[in-house]
Amino acid sequence: MDNLPPPISINRIVWTNGCFDLIGPHHVYCLQKAKALGKWLIVGVNDDESVRRLKGHGRPIIPLEHRMAILAALECVDLVVPFSEDTPVEILKKLRPDVLVKGYSTNRNRVGDEFAGSVHLVPVLEGWSTTATIERIKGIAI
Repeated sequence: MDNLPPPISINRIVWTNGCFDLIGPHHVYCLQKAKALGKWLIVGVNDDESVRRLKGHGRPIIPLEHRMAILAALECVDLVVPFSEDTPVEILKKLRPDVLVKGYSTNRNRVGDEFAGSVHLVPVLEGWSTTATIERIKGIAI
């Protein structure tokens, strides 16, 4: 694991993934940081069933095809791919990206780290989380 960006190569493939439900500033920040680490940014997106398993009843808020379209419209994203497992380890085994980008947290999971040339941690933007946003919306709507 390294926290310093590797030198950018013309063909460097960067991978990051997530649920990307209710895409907010924290998602865009992470994606822009990821893109800065290479030439091609591939974003894996959990399908609706895996989001439900990971986040619980009522999630995702936005269906997979819409989440993928929003991500694909971002200038920093080169390719968006869905996956149905809870983690993208099967894709990572095949893709073997040069850089794997993950959001930094103290309880960081290391799933898939061994299939990337390097792992880069992006600090979480304080005050932003999809779950917190949903809770704020619920509070206002009541």
